[in-house]
Amino acid sequence: MLDRNNYAIIMAGGIGSRFWPISTKSTPKQFLDIMGVGKTLIRQTFERFANIIPVENIYIVTNEVYGSLVFSEIPELGESQVLLEPSAKNTATCIAYASYKIKKANPFAVCIVAPSDHLVLNESAFLEVVARGMAFCKPNPQLLCIGIKPHRPDTGYGYIQFDENNDADIFNVKTFTEKPNQELAQQFIESGDFLWNAGIFIWNVETITDSFEKHIPEMHNLFSSISNRLNTISESNAIEEIYPICTNISIDYGLLEKAENVMVIPGDFGWSDIGTWASLYDVFAKDEQDNAINGEMVRTYNTSGCMISVPKDKLVVLNGIKNLIVVESDKVLLISDIAKEQEVKQLVTNIKLEYGERFT
Repeated sequence: MLDRNNYAIIMAGGIGSRFWPISTKSTPKQFLDIMGVGKTLIRQTFERFANIIPVENIYIVTNEVYGSLVFSEIPELGESQVLLEPSAKNTATCIAYASYKIKKANPFAVCIVAPSDHLVLNESAFLEVVARGMAFCKPNPQLLCIGIKPHRPDTGYGYIQFDENNDADIFNVKTFTEKPNQELAQQFIESGDFLWNAGIFIWNVETITDSFEKHIPEMHNLFSSISNRLNTISESNAIEEIYPICTNISIDYGLLEKAENVMVIPGDFGWSDIGTWASLYDVFAKDEQDNAINGEMVRTYNTSGCMISVPKDKLVVLNGIKNLIVVESDKVLLISDIAKEQEVKQLVTNIKLEYGERFT
């Protein structure tokens, strides 16, 4: 039987601009079948947690414009389980909203907080780590991060340094480093005491709200001031009132990097944040020429190392190209050097300035 005190908070408000032109403001990455498996990323995330969390205890936090998309993808959810943000205020505000709401409903709750758009290839290994983490946090006043054993000196991830002297499999956190340069990332890998920061966290609601009170007191005061209106018909009005004055800050900068009770549990379960086309290429199945292809009528000749994502009914013929991103949506065709995929976000900004919102 599933533990009724276990909850999941799934963050689903991002735009995913690095996956343009497939991911747009109207239909961002989490609502797409980016892997070509017949399920969107948010649906996969929901089903993953439904294995260990009661469905009625799974909450989605998203922008109010995506509410209908959430219910379309996850019709099992009740209306009170989809928390609609009136504006994007970063992860600290998103987590505070869900945490104070859940705490009012169940002060004994233990929560896992996770993005809606990450890839997990080995779900059983992931769920085993989550179960151990939730069991640990149930009685302990700790803020627990899930860290990923790094396989390469990746400069696109944040890193967590842990204390090697701990005899258990859950370690004290020493430092956080956000996206180091190549040389520093290589040093981290060689040291053996660094993990990738997956942005997945576990804690009990008492500990996280106490931490907000200590490290982001202005946010604690705002959500405490509307506590009596949470889980009532006036909740949405209360949220509309306080969101404009909530601090726009991430949970990492605002809280975790300041707290002294932060720990990390290592995991190795085929994780990727698939934040860019190149990271999708890394985890996608390849053909004999190392092309990753999401499309049913793609024909390649003397073509290798490409990330290709095109409509299923479109015949695409590629001849004599290497190491390119080739992506087509209903309005846009993107062709880019895969080594320059970090520039896609800036390209979206440029397109928006030139053409407005219609292509983004």
